[in-house]
This record gives sequence, structure tokens and C-alpha cells, in this order.
Amino acid sequence: MSLLNEILSGINPVSPEAVLQTQKHLDNLIKPLGSLGKLEEIAVRISAITGKRPNSLEKKCVLVFAADNGICAEGVSAAPAAITALQTINMTKRIAGINVLSRQAGADVYVVDIGVDADLPQDGMIIDRKIRRGTRNMLLEPAMTREETIRAVETGIEMVKDLVDQGYQVIGTGEMGIGNTSTSGAVIMSLIGLSAGEAVGKGAGMTEIDFEHKKAVLHAVLDKRQPDSGDPLDVLSKVGGYDIAGIAGVFLGCAYYRLPVVIDGLISITGALIASRLNPLSVQYMLPSHLSAEPGYRAVMAELGISPYFDLDMRLGEGTGCPLTFYLIDCALAVGREMGTFEQGEIDGSVLVDIR
Repeated sequence: MSLLNEILSGINPVSPEAVLQTQKHLDNLIKPLGSLGKLEEIAVRISAITGKRPNSLEKKCVLVFAADNGICAEGVSAAPAAITALQTINMTKRIAGINVLSRQAGADVYVVDIGVDADLPQDGMIIDRKIRRGTRNMLLEPAMTREETIRAVETGIEMVKDLVDQGYQVIGTGEMGIGNTSTSGAVIMSLIGLSAGEAVGKGAGMTEIDFEHKKAVLHAVLDKRQPDSGDPLDVLSKVGGYDIAGIAGVFLGCAYYRLPVVIDGLISITGALIASRLNPLSVQYMLPSHLSAEPGYRAVMAELGISPYFDLDMRLGEGTGCPLTFYLIDCALAVGREMGTFEQGEIDGSVLVDIR
């Protein structure tokens, strides 16, 4: 807990001076004021985080936390739990969706076994930080102990430190774990007060009958576990997962080390929600990506005060929204570095009307 407390107390606000300087620079470029919309918003946000301008984030990666979930024993997923291990291995073969999209963005992918219920290959392709072989069945008992929960969060923080030492400048958050839309839904229901129908969807895919069963199981879980909404670690330990906890640690670690960090889908944004409840300043370092098709996603975005950069009907997870946002970040920062000013373009910028 000493590491977590150190990180929580060491997170500072982003730089307001850098915000003003970057916005002033963008407003002096040869274009109508604010005409590049969210690209300008991204450029300002990156400057606020790094505290400087111009910026170039060349070294980027996605951290994928893999873990199994005991609640799968209750039939909340149509996919067998064994797929967690299989797809985790597939990521090391660089054939999964996150591998393909990351290659296009020039980003690396690091796969972390934080709780897979299998003995994975010890070939150096998977970072072994396994806390336990999957969480417990949260319908019968708390998913994790509080100590395991803190250890998982601190694992995420430690991964960020390792990546900072390697020179990474922006990190995306991904996961792999059958049943983790159920754990994410339970966390969101606990912290925001949504019903199961408002919080979760059909995950990787299921029939309407199975979906009704999934929602009933989640309501039963919350009735039995009674998580304390005022204590994010209590919520996480009782109804969360190792992957969510690790991701929460990444968001906190990035805020501490002043790195931009990108949100992906439902599981990722659930980790962001936990981080925000542990230290609200961490939100200032988060960048959204897409609008997940899972129902609870909009509610958490509203809670965090952010909006998606794009909506492509994506619901894969794995961190797949992050490489697309990396590309948007590259474009936004290139505008700030390379676009000419009114003076350079011999244009009188004073004639422009600000309609923002």
C-alpha cells in the first residue's frame, strides 16, 4: 500500500500555462479559429500534460492485462473461459486485433499475465505478474482480497515506471479476459448506481435469454457483496478483476509520471473510473478513444467529463481503440509543429471571427 499511497499523493495538476501557450499558438495558424476541432483539443491536452510545446510522442505502446474471472462459472459469457489463455498467447504471435492495429500506428504491445487461469509459456513474450489463477466467483465470495487488489493496482503502476524508464511517451490500456464485461458492469453499477441493463451489454455475443441471465447474476452479486461505493478499493476487491485493477494502476502511474494515457473500451474505462475515484486529478492525464457499444460506457464518460474522439461501433476491447487515437495524436501534434502562422502565410488574422 505504501507505493499506492506515494503515487496518489504525488499526482499534480496539468500545466495551465502550457494550455494557454498552445491555444494561443493554434489560434495564430493559417486557418479559421478552432477549425480543426478535436485535433486542436488533443494538441492542447498533450501540452497540458507534458508542460511544454511543441510535442512529438514517437515512442508509444499498449499495455494489455490478461486475467480470468471466476464469475464465468455462472454462465455470464457465451465464450469458454479457456479463450483467455488462448487469445493471450495469440497476442504474443502478433496475430490479434491489437497487434494489427498497433503495427499501423507504430506502437508496441506488451502483454501482462496478471491473473490468467493457466500456465502460460515462459518464453519472455508474456510479462508474468500473475497474482492468482483468476478471481474467485464473486457470486459466492469477494472476487479478490483487498491485499490482492492493491497488489494488482500497484502492478499497473510498476509497469508504467518500467515503460517510462524505456523512454515511452504515451501508453494505451488494453485487456484480455472472458467475463470481464460482467466484472466491469458490476463495478460501474456499484460506483455510479446504474442497473445491470444500463451498465452491461452482450459482451463478446450472447442470446437474449443468456443476456437476461447475465443481468440477473450481476444484481444478485451486488445484493450479496454489498460493495461500499465510497471506497473504490472495496468495490474493486468485491466485484472487480485483476485486469481492471492493473489498468487503474496504469492510469494512476501515468498521472504521476505525467504521461498521456489512452482509454479503450468498457474494461479500460472502468479502470479509469476507479483511478478517478482514488485521485480525481488522474482524469487530467486521460485521453478518450472511441465510443464503446457497451451501454455503461456513455455513463462513465459523463462521470469522467470526457467525450469520445470517434465512433466506429467497436466492441472488441484488447486496447484496439488506442492505436487509432495514437494516430490522431500524431496528426494533432504535427499541426502544432508544422503548420504556418498568419505572419508566415502573409494573412491578416485579425479579420477572422471566433465562433467557438
